[in-house]
Amino acid sequence: MSDDKFWKKVARTIQKSGGFPMPINDTLLELTKTLINKEEGKFILYFKKPSLNIDQLKEKSELDDKRFNRVLNRLLDKGIIVESQSRTTGITVYNLMPYLPGIFEFSFMRGEYGEREKKLARLYEKLHRELAIYTQNNYDSFIEQYKKVNMMDRVVPVEEEIEVSPESVTHLEEISKIIEKFEDIAVSYCYCRHQKELLDQRCEINAPKFNCFQLGKNAKFAVERGFAKAVSKEEAMKIMKEAEDAGLVHKIIHVGANPDKIEAAICNCCKDCCTTFQLYYQGIGPLKSLTSYISKIEEESCVGCGTCVERCPVEAIEVIEQIASINENRCIGCGICAHFCPQESIKLERTGPRMVFVPPPRITTN
Repeated sequence: MSDDKFWKKVARTIQKSGGFPMPINDTLLELTKTLINKEEGKFILYFKKPSLNIDQLKEKSELDDKRFNRVLNRLLDKGIIVESQSRTTGITVYNLMPYLPGIFEFSFMRGEYGEREKKLARLYEKLHRELAIYTQNNYDSFIEQYKKVNMMDRVVPVEEEIEVSPESVTHLEEISKIIEKFEDIAVSYCYCRHQKELLDQRCEINAPKFNCFQLGKNAKFAVERGFAKAVSKEEAMKIMKEAEDAGLVHKIIHVGANPDKIEAAICNCCKDCCTTFQLYYQGIGPLKSLTSYISKIEEESCVGCGTCVERCPVEAIEVIEQIASINENRCIGCGICAHFCPQESIKLERTGPRMVFVPPPRITTN
Protein backbone atom coordinates (compact mmCIF):
# COMPACT_ATOMS: atom_id res chain seq x y z
CA MET A 1 0.00 0.00 0.00
CA SER A 2 1.37 3.45 -0.91
CA ASP A 3 1.94 6.04 1.80
CA ASP A 4 -0.90 8.20 0.43
CA LYS A 5 -3.37 5.30 0.36
CA PHE A 6 -2.34 4.28 3.88
CA TRP A 7 -3.06 7.68 5.42
CA LYS A 8 -6.35 7.99 3.54
CA LYS A 9 -7.37 4.61 4.92
CA VAL A 10 -6.46 5.73 8.46
CA ALA A 11 -8.46 8.96 8.02
CA ARG A 12 -11.47 7.03 6.71
CA THR A 13 -11.29 4.66 9.68
CA ILE A 14 -11.33 7.59 12.11
CA GLN A 15 -14.11 9.25 10.14
CA LYS A 16 -16.25 6.10 10.28
CA SER A 17 -16.23 6.25 14.09
CA GLY A 18 -18.79 9.09 13.83
CA GLY A 19 -18.85 12.78 14.51
CA PHE A 20 -19.00 15.73 12.15
CA PRO A 21 -18.56 14.78 8.46
CA MET A 22 -15.12 15.73 7.16
CA PRO A 23 -13.85 15.59 3.55
CA ILE A 24 -10.68 13.50 3.32
CA ASN A 25 -8.46 16.16 1.80
CA ASP A 26 -4.83 17.25 2.15
CA THR A 27 -5.55 19.27 5.31
CA LEU A 28 -7.24 16.36 7.08
CA LEU A 29 -4.37 14.06 6.09
CA GLU A 30 -1.80 16.54 7.43
CA LEU A 31 -3.84 16.83 10.62
CA THR A 32 -3.87 13.04 10.97
CA LYS A 33 -0.10 12.80 10.48
CA THR A 34 0.41 15.52 13.11
CA LEU A 35 -1.77 13.64 15.59
CA ILE A 36 -0.20 10.19 15.16
CA ASN A 37 2.79 8.39 13.67
CA LYS A 38 2.64 5.50 11.21
CA GLU A 39 2.86 2.80 13.88
CA GLU A 40 -0.12 4.34 15.66
CA GLY A 41 -1.92 4.63 12.32
CA LYS A 42 -1.50 0.89 11.74
CA PHE A 43 -2.99 0.27 15.19
CA ILE A 44 -6.01 2.43 14.34
CA LEU A 45 -6.66 0.23 11.30
CA TYR A 46 -7.52 -2.59 13.74
CA PHE A 47 -10.77 -0.76 14.42
CA LYS A 48 -13.05 -2.28 11.81
CA LYS A 49 -15.78 -1.03 14.15
CA PRO A 50 -15.47 1.93 16.56
CA SER A 51 -15.46 -0.11 19.81
CA LEU A 52 -13.37 -3.19 20.63
CA ASN A 53 -12.31 -4.98 23.81
CA ILE A 54 -8.71 -5.94 24.53
CA ASP A 55 -9.08 -9.50 23.23
CA GLN A 56 -10.56 -8.27 19.96
CA LEU A 57 -7.71 -5.78 19.55
CA LYS A 58 -5.00 -8.36 20.29
CA GLU A 59 -6.60 -10.80 17.89
CA LYS A 60 -6.12 -8.30 15.06
CA SER A 61 -2.62 -7.26 16.12
CA GLU A 62 0.71 -8.71 15.03
CA LEU A 63 2.59 -6.83 17.78
CA ASP A 64 4.15 -8.51 20.80
CA ASP A 65 2.60 -7.60 24.16
CA LYS A 66 5.22 -4.97 25.00
CA ARG A 67 4.86 -3.05 21.72
CA PHE A 68 1.08 -3.53 21.74
CA ASN A 69 0.75 -1.94 25.19
CA ARG A 70 3.17 0.86 24.31
CA VAL A 71 1.24 1.90 21.18
CA LEU A 72 -2.13 1.55 22.86
CA ASN A 73 -1.04 3.73 25.78
CA ARG A 74 0.33 6.41 23.44
CA LEU A 75 -3.04 6.58 21.69
CA LEU A 76 -4.86 6.71 25.03
CA ASP A 77 -2.56 9.53 26.21
CA LYS A 78 -3.39 11.47 23.04
CA GLY A 79 -7.15 10.93 23.35
CA ILE A 80 -7.29 9.19 19.96
CA ILE A 81 -8.63 6.12 21.76
CA VAL A 82 -10.69 6.28 24.96
CA GLU A 83 -11.19 3.40 27.37
CA SER A 84 -14.27 2.80 29.49
CA GLN A 85 -15.79 -0.03 31.45
CA SER A 86 -19.09 -1.61 30.51
CA ARG A 87 -21.77 -1.05 33.16
CA THR A 88 -23.27 -4.50 32.61
CA THR A 89 -20.26 -6.79 32.05
CA GLY A 90 -17.37 -4.85 33.61
CA ILE A 91 -15.32 -5.46 30.45
CA THR A 92 -13.00 -2.62 29.40
CA VAL A 93 -13.92 -1.29 25.97
CA TYR A 94 -11.67 0.81 23.73
CA ASN A 95 -13.41 3.43 21.59
CA LEU A 96 -11.83 5.11 18.56
CA MET A 97 -12.65 8.81 18.68
CA PRO A 98 -13.89 10.79 15.65
CA TYR A 99 -12.13 14.01 14.66
CA LEU A 100 -14.96 16.23 15.95
CA PRO A 101 -16.31 15.94 18.58
CA GLY A 102 -13.61 13.76 20.11
CA ILE A 103 -9.99 14.13 19.04
CA PHE A 104 -10.34 17.92 18.70
CA GLU A 105 -11.30 18.26 22.37
CA PHE A 106 -8.56 15.98 23.68
CA SER A 107 -5.97 17.84 21.56
CA PHE A 108 -6.49 21.07 23.55
CA MET A 109 -7.96 19.88 26.86
CA ARG A 110 -4.67 20.04 28.76
CA GLY A 111 -4.18 23.71 27.92
CA GLU A 112 -0.69 23.17 26.51
CA TYR A 113 1.20 25.71 24.36
CA GLY A 114 3.68 23.50 22.49
CA GLU A 115 4.48 23.66 18.78
CA ARG A 116 2.39 20.53 18.16
CA GLU A 117 -0.67 22.16 19.74
CA LYS A 118 -0.16 25.37 17.76
CA LYS A 119 0.11 23.40 14.52
CA LEU A 120 -3.05 21.42 15.35
CA ALA A 121 -4.89 24.67 16.10
CA ARG A 122 -3.90 26.07 12.69
CA LEU A 123 -4.87 22.87 10.88
CA TYR A 124 -8.30 22.71 12.52
CA GLU A 125 -8.86 26.37 11.61
CA LYS A 126 -7.86 25.69 8.00
CA LEU A 127 -10.10 22.62 7.91
CA HIS A 128 -13.05 24.72 9.08
CA ARG A 129 -12.48 27.24 6.28
CA GLU A 130 -12.46 24.40 3.77
CA LEU A 131 -15.54 22.84 5.35
CA ALA A 132 -17.38 26.13 4.89
CA ILE A 133 -16.67 26.07 1.15
CA TYR A 134 -17.57 22.39 0.96
CA THR A 135 -20.89 22.92 2.77
CA GLN A 136 -21.86 26.07 0.87
CA ASN A 137 -21.18 24.37 -2.47
CA ASN A 138 -23.38 21.42 -1.48
CA TYR A 139 -25.80 23.34 0.71
CA ASP A 140 -29.15 21.65 0.03
CA SER A 141 -27.87 18.08 0.34
CA PHE A 142 -25.98 18.90 3.55
CA ILE A 143 -29.03 20.45 5.21
CA GLU A 144 -31.01 17.28 4.62
CA GLN A 145 -28.20 15.21 6.13
CA TYR A 146 -27.95 17.46 9.20
CA LYS A 147 -31.66 17.02 9.89
CA LYS A 148 -31.09 13.27 10.30
CA VAL A 149 -27.95 13.48 12.45
CA ASN A 150 -28.29 13.28 16.26
CA MET A 151 -28.07 16.67 17.93
CA MET A 152 -24.64 17.43 19.37
CA ASP A 153 -25.79 19.02 22.63
CA ARG A 154 -28.63 19.77 25.01
CA VAL A 155 -28.94 23.22 26.58
CA VAL A 156 -29.92 23.74 30.21
CA PRO A 157 -30.60 27.27 31.45
CA VAL A 158 -28.95 29.52 33.99
CA GLU A 159 -30.34 27.85 37.09
CA GLU A 160 -31.36 30.86 39.14
CA GLU A 161 -33.56 32.09 36.28
CA ILE A 162 -35.84 29.02 36.39
CA GLU A 163 -39.11 29.99 38.04
CA VAL A 164 -41.15 26.82 37.73
CA SER A 165 -42.00 24.78 40.80
CA PRO A 166 -39.47 22.16 41.93
CA GLU A 167 -41.99 19.39 41.28
CA SER A 168 -42.26 20.28 37.58
CA VAL A 169 -38.52 20.32 36.91
CA THR A 170 -36.94 16.97 36.13
CA HIS A 171 -33.42 16.02 37.17
CA LEU A 172 -32.33 16.49 33.55
CA GLU A 173 -33.26 20.17 33.49
CA GLU A 174 -31.19 21.68 36.29
CA ILE A 175 -27.42 21.81 36.22
CA SER A 176 -27.12 21.06 39.96
CA LYS A 177 -29.25 17.93 39.64
CA ILE A 178 -26.98 16.70 36.85
CA ILE A 179 -23.87 17.34 38.93
CA GLU A 180 -25.45 15.62 41.94
CA LYS A 181 -25.86 12.37 39.98
CA PHE A 182 -22.11 11.77 39.61
CA GLU A 183 -19.41 10.77 42.06
CA ASP A 184 -16.67 11.22 39.45
CA ILE A 185 -16.45 14.79 38.13
CA ALA A 186 -13.47 16.33 36.35
CA VAL A 187 -12.79 19.79 34.95
CA SER A 188 -10.40 20.75 32.17
CA TYR A 189 -9.44 23.74 30.08
CA CYS A 190 -12.04 24.79 27.53
CA TYR A 191 -10.62 23.27 24.37
CA CYS A 192 -12.43 25.76 22.12
CA ARG A 193 -11.13 28.85 23.90
CA HIS A 194 -7.67 27.32 24.16
CA GLN A 195 -7.56 26.58 20.42
CA LYS A 196 -8.50 30.21 19.71
CA GLU A 197 -5.83 31.40 22.13
CA LEU A 198 -3.22 29.32 20.29
CA LEU A 199 -4.27 31.24 17.17
CA ASP A 200 -3.88 34.57 19.02
CA GLN A 201 -7.66 35.04 18.90
CA ARG A 202 -8.56 36.03 22.45
CA CYS A 203 -12.08 35.47 23.77
CA GLU A 204 -14.11 38.65 23.22
CA ILE A 205 -15.75 38.44 26.66
CA ASN A 206 -12.55 37.20 28.35
CA ALA A 207 -14.39 34.14 29.62
CA PRO A 208 -12.70 31.86 32.17
CA LYS A 209 -11.04 28.85 30.54
CA PHE A 210 -10.97 26.16 33.23
CA ASN A 211 -14.64 25.11 33.06
CA CYS A 212 -15.27 22.13 30.76
CA PHE A 213 -16.51 19.09 32.66
CA GLN A 214 -16.25 15.34 32.17
CA LEU A 215 -18.68 13.13 34.09
CA GLY A 216 -18.70 9.54 35.31
CA LYS A 217 -16.56 7.15 33.23
CA ASN A 218 -15.37 10.04 31.08
CA ALA A 219 -14.12 11.84 34.17
CA LYS A 220 -12.20 8.78 35.36
CA PHE A 221 -10.45 8.43 32.02
CA ALA A 222 -9.68 12.17 31.76
CA VAL A 223 -8.13 12.27 35.24
CA GLU A 224 -6.15 9.04 34.83
CA ARG A 225 -4.65 10.26 31.54
CA GLY A 226 -3.93 13.80 32.76
CA PHE A 227 -6.50 15.60 30.62
CA ALA A 228 -8.48 17.00 33.55
CA LYS A 229 -8.52 17.56 37.30
CA ALA A 230 -10.93 15.78 39.68
CA VAL A 231 -13.22 18.18 41.56
CA SER A 232 -15.91 17.86 44.22
CA LYS A 233 -19.57 18.62 43.57
CA GLU A 234 -19.19 21.84 45.55
CA GLU A 235 -16.18 22.92 43.48
CA ALA A 236 -18.06 22.05 40.29
CA MET A 237 -21.03 24.23 41.25
CA LYS A 238 -18.74 27.13 42.12
CA ILE A 239 -17.18 26.91 38.64
CA MET A 240 -20.65 26.68 37.08
CA LYS A 241 -21.74 29.86 38.89
CA GLU A 242 -18.61 31.65 37.64
CA ALA A 243 -19.46 30.50 34.10
CA GLU A 244 -23.03 31.83 34.40
CA ASP A 245 -21.81 35.20 35.62
CA ALA A 246 -19.46 35.35 32.61
CA GLY A 247 -22.43 34.82 30.28
CA LEU A 248 -21.61 31.27 29.21
CA VAL A 249 -24.14 28.71 28.00
CA HIS A 250 -24.44 25.33 29.74
CA LYS A 251 -24.36 22.60 27.08
CA ILE A 252 -24.86 18.98 28.06
CA ILE A 253 -23.22 16.27 25.96
CA HIS A 254 -24.86 12.85 26.20
CA VAL A 255 -23.33 9.46 25.45
CA GLY A 256 -23.79 8.83 21.74
CA ALA A 257 -25.40 12.29 21.34
CA ASN A 258 -28.58 10.60 22.60
CA PRO A 259 -30.57 12.52 25.25
CA ASP A 260 -32.06 9.23 26.47
CA LYS A 261 -28.57 8.13 27.56
CA ILE A 262 -26.55 9.37 30.51
CA GLU A 263 -24.71 12.68 30.48
CA ALA A 264 -21.03 12.46 29.52
CA ALA A 265 -19.83 16.08 29.70
CA ILE A 266 -20.84 19.68 30.30
CA CYS A 267 -19.43 22.56 28.28
CA ASN A 268 -19.71 26.24 29.18
CA CYS A 269 -19.78 28.03 25.87
CA CYS A 270 -19.33 31.55 24.51
CA LYS A 271 -20.47 32.70 21.09
CA ASP A 272 -17.09 33.65 19.65
CA CYS A 273 -15.07 30.56 20.70
CA CYS A 274 -17.46 27.60 20.97
CA THR A 275 -16.85 25.28 18.03
CA THR A 276 -20.52 24.34 17.57
CA PHE A 277 -21.52 28.02 17.52
CA GLN A 278 -18.68 28.81 15.14
CA LEU A 279 -19.60 25.96 12.79
CA TYR A 280 -22.95 27.73 12.44
CA TYR A 281 -21.66 31.28 12.01
CA GLN A 282 -19.04 30.12 9.49
CA GLY A 283 -21.76 28.50 7.37
CA ILE A 284 -20.65 24.92 8.06
CA GLY A 285 -23.36 23.36 10.23
CA PRO A 286 -26.75 24.16 11.75
CA LEU A 287 -27.68 25.39 15.18
CA LYS A 288 -29.08 22.16 16.54
CA SER A 289 -29.83 21.85 20.24
CA LEU A 290 -32.39 20.21 22.46
CA THR A 291 -33.87 22.48 25.12
CA SER A 292 -36.85 22.60 27.47
CA TYR A 293 -37.15 26.36 27.91
CA ILE A 294 -37.81 29.52 25.93
CA SER A 295 -37.33 33.19 26.82
CA LYS A 296 -40.33 35.52 27.11
CA ILE A 297 -40.30 39.33 27.21
CA GLU A 298 -42.43 41.24 29.71
CA GLU A 299 -43.14 44.21 27.46
CA GLU A 300 -44.49 46.46 30.21
CA SER A 301 -41.11 46.71 31.95
CA CYS A 302 -38.76 46.34 28.93
CA VAL A 303 -36.96 49.61 28.09
CA GLY A 304 -35.25 48.34 24.92
CA CYS A 305 -31.74 48.80 26.30
CA GLY A 306 -30.34 46.07 24.03
CA THR A 307 -28.39 44.20 26.72
CA CYS A 308 -30.14 40.97 25.74
CA VAL A 309 -29.33 41.55 22.06
CA GLU A 310 -25.67 41.91 22.90
CA ARG A 311 -25.61 38.85 25.15
CA CYS A 312 -27.68 36.34 23.14
CA PRO A 313 -25.28 33.71 21.73
CA VAL A 314 -27.62 32.70 18.90
CA GLU A 315 -28.74 36.21 17.83
CA ALA A 316 -32.38 35.42 18.60
CA ILE A 317 -33.28 38.89 19.93
CA GLU A 318 -33.75 42.30 18.34
CA VAL A 319 -35.19 45.57 19.61
CA ILE A 320 -38.28 46.71 17.70
CA GLU A 321 -39.83 50.07 18.61
CA GLN A 322 -37.88 50.13 21.91
CA ILE A 323 -39.06 46.69 23.03
CA ALA A 324 -37.03 43.48 22.81
CA SER A 325 -38.48 40.79 20.57
CA ILE A 326 -37.46 37.11 20.61
CA ASN A 327 -37.34 34.86 17.57
CA GLU A 328 -38.70 31.69 19.19
CA ASN A 329 -37.43 29.51 16.34
CA ARG A 330 -33.84 30.45 17.26
CA CYS A 331 -34.09 30.69 21.06
CA ILE A 332 -32.23 27.83 22.78
CA GLY A 333 -33.56 28.66 26.25
CA CYS A 334 -30.14 29.20 27.81
CA GLY A 335 -31.36 32.02 30.07
CA ILE A 336 -28.37 34.29 29.45
CA CYS A 337 -30.66 37.14 28.37
CA ALA A 338 -32.71 36.82 31.58
CA HIS A 339 -29.57 36.62 33.71
CA PHE A 340 -28.24 39.93 32.40
CA CYS A 341 -31.46 41.91 31.86
CA PRO A 342 -31.10 45.02 34.10
CA GLN A 343 -34.90 45.46 34.24
CA GLU A 344 -35.62 41.78 34.96
CA SER A 345 -37.98 41.91 31.98
CA ILE A 346 -37.15 38.46 30.62
CA LYS A 347 -38.39 35.21 32.10
CA LEU A 348 -37.83 31.59 31.13
CA GLU A 349 -40.90 29.57 30.29
CA ARG A 350 -40.80 25.79 30.41
CA THR A 351 -41.88 24.26 27.10
CA GLY A 352 -40.99 20.62 27.50
CA PRO A 353 -38.34 19.12 25.19
CA ARG A 354 -38.11 20.90 21.83
CA MET A 355 -35.50 20.77 19.10
CA VAL A 356 -34.05 24.02 17.80
CA PHE A 357 -32.80 23.59 14.25
CA VAL A 358 -31.56 26.60 12.30
CA PRO A 359 -29.77 25.91 8.98
CA PRO A 360 -26.37 27.59 8.62
CA PRO A 361 -26.43 30.96 6.88
CA ARG A 362 -25.67 31.30 3.21
CA ILE A 363 -22.29 33.01 3.06
CA THR A 364 -19.80 34.04 0.41
CA THR A 365 -16.71 31.82 0.46
CA ASN A 366 -13.37 32.36 -1.25
